[in-house]
Amino acid sequence: MISVTEIQQIHDILIDNFGGIKGIRDVSSLESAITRPFQSFESNELYSTVIEKGAAIIESLLINHPFIDGNKRTGYVILRLFLLKNNLDIIASQEEKYQFVINIAAGNTRFIEIVEWLKANTHPTGTV
Repeated sequence: MISVTEIQQIHDILIDNFGGIKGIRDVSSLESAITRPFQSFESNELYSTVIEKGAAIIESLLINHPFIDGNKRTGYVILRLFLLKNNLDIIASQEEKYQFVINIAAGNTRFIEIVEWLKANTHPTGTV
């Protein structure tokens, strides 16, 4: 699991490079977003696959809106880093990735649709 401090550092790097305002708007919503993928009930993981965990984290980061600015780019980068850590990567055009993130942030794409999009557009690293 990635920590609040690590996500804040990544967020700050993104703001430094692409502009915007640094800062966490709501620490508890950030903590909630990053712990959601690893929740369990009666010793059963609620999100058992890497894809489901990735879908949970990007949906939570974009919907919870924990940062003052840069929520979409930070959410996407955290998803991508999580997938890469698990030997997966997103293979899609820039426009497809952009629409994917925008639709999640707008609430037009929910968890199961995020999972399906990731299944269709995520491949083991080094295979494409």
